[in-house]
Amino acid sequence: MQEKINYLLKESYPEGAPSDREFCRIVERRGGALSHSYFGKLRKGQLTEVRDETLQALGLGFDCDWRFFKPESEVEAEVFAGLRFLVDKRAGGISGIAGRGIAEGGLSPDLLNFALDLVEKARQEAQERPAEPQA
Repeated sequence: MQEKINYLLKESYPEGAPSDREFCRIVERRGGALSHSYFGKLRKGQLTEVRDETLQALGLGFDCDWRFFKPESEVEAEVFAGLRFLVDKRAGGISGIAGRGIAEGGLSPDLLNFALDLVEKARQEAQERPAEPQA
């Protein structure tokens, strides 16, 4: 996290990085909330695990996708779950799923994998059932 923040501070503000307070004011102006002391701890590497809300605030401050700040393994899990969903959908295994109540970022990888596991289980059960006699 520290490396990503310091990299973006350097690249986003070539004329000089803002202070922690100034950065948090930028986040605020863009609709987020982040305290300067918390940001300072992130920038210095004193905090490494944060909630998604904090990552979203960082994304607002740097004007980038907040997922940039997620650990690589979490992003990989999201991509894998999304690809698995697309493969099943294109193969005809999934159709007619409504997206009511889904957050801006879509389904979480855990929820998406759970849904795909249910679809797979239903598919297997349907294949194992004996065919009903035709009348």
